[in-house]
Amino acid sequence: MSTVKYTHDGDPAAIADWLALQLKPALAATQGTVAITIPGGSTPFPILADLVKRDLDWSRLEVWPNDDRIVPEDHEASNTGKMRALLEPVGARVVGLTEGAQPPHFALTWLGMGPDGHIASLFPNTDPQLDDPRCIRRLTPDPLPAHAPFDRITLTLQSLLATGAILFTLGGSDEKRQVFEAGALGEHDLPVARLLQAAQNKGDIDIACFT
Repeated sequence: MSTVKYTHDGDPAAIADWLALQLKPALAATQGTVAITIPGGSTPFPILADLVKRDLDWSRLEVWPNDDRIVPEDHEASNTGKMRALLEPVGARVVGLTEGAQPPHFALTWLGMGPDGHIASLFPNTDPQLDDPRCIRRLTPDPLPAHAPFDRITLTLQSLLATGAILFTLGGSDEKRQVFEAGALGEHDLPVARLLQAAQNKGDIDIACFT
């Protein structure tokens, strides 16, 4: 059974260091494409801005958003649009989510988490299931977040768990840390707990969390 490796007070540069250390051996292990999935929101983009300065073979990296708001990519709320603007100039390929698409096995699943325990756009009201037959779903959070009142498209639990490693970045929030740690211990049944319990039970997924 896997356990979560915690790092406290990691700044964007430290997290970018960690990501580079994960991606370099993954790229070295194949001559083909390495796929990862990354979160949107405010926390990851300063980290990504540091990461793009690193010496990686970006041309072989395929980046999938965990989720996105159903808006045009040039809308300020679009995760995919922001990822393209930052990652495509260095050579990475960003893959927008579409219903019916088949995500690959990821070298890394990088996730954020909301105070309500949601991951990607798998909010508590959506009742995400480990045996969901779909890899990607369109859904509506309830309640809609005031800062982003849009329908969503998201990877499902089975897609997020098709990975060699999982990284959580919580942005320094004590409230989020408490929810996360309780989920890792199986003390509630929020979406983050469902993913963490499944990942720990699989035993072959490395799990790290920057609090």
